[in-house]
Amino acid sequence: MKARLFPPYGVRRRVLPKSWTSVSTPPAKRLPSLSGAKIRAFLLSALLLAVAFGGAAHAAEVTIPRAAEAHRATLVRAAHAAWGLDAPVAVFAAQIHTESWWRNDTVSHVGAQGLAQFMPSTAKWLPSVAPETGRPAPFNPGWSLRALCVYDKWLWERVAGHSDFERMAFTLSAYNGGLGWVQRDKRKARAQGLDDRRWFGHVETVNAGRGRAAFAENRQYPRRILKERQQAYIRAGWGPGIEEGGRP
Repeated sequence: MKARLFPPYGVRRRVLPKSWTSVSTPPAKRLPSLSGAKIRAFLLSALLLAVAFGGAAHAAEVTIPRAAEAHRATLVRAAHAAWGLDAPVAVFAAQIHTESWWRNDTVSHVGAQGLAQFMPSTAKWLPSVAPETGRPAPFNPGWSLRALCVYDKWLWERVAGHSDFERMAFTLSAYNGGLGWVQRDKRKARAQGLDDRRWFGHVETVNAGRGRAAFAENRQYPRRILKERQQAYIRAGWGPGIEEGGRP
């Protein structure tokens, strides 16, 4: 049977709380005439600015969970096996931090499982394109960490960016929400005259059709990992990360 090219969904989908703030507005006749597209663009820019400034404020406050140390050696081995000795281990550690806070028994409200929060359908699909992951076992730390590193590599090889930092941002967006969405976002960015090889400030600003909550989560995901949390693991000596504009 021919392997499915893409997983049926992203690794997992998390619905964010509906805590949108309501603000009063002056009567419509006093507002300038704006098209729906301009209003959406303004709101999107405001959202991304809030995410960016929030990330900068919290970057220095990241604390590595105590549970992480028990999995450190396993992650390093898995990263080296999939990516080589210069693997960006700090990125993968920050990714696990973001996915599950290093809690191996975690099950999200949508059914994502284990350290790497694989949906059962994605865990079942992954060995069809990456047999080295072995039989799906999301609650097994060794399998979960190996699968995350292998899947990240599989996605990395299918996206392009002007730098390794940008390329990893595309990779992480695909891990979170699916490679198909990244490809659609790239096409829409290109059609709008944006650089489809730059995530930050370009592709991240367009939405090819996701719901508001899923879109917001997906845009926060690469920022939290690359611009906030990986630095904590670099400082703690877990291994290299991917610096902005640099290589692993």
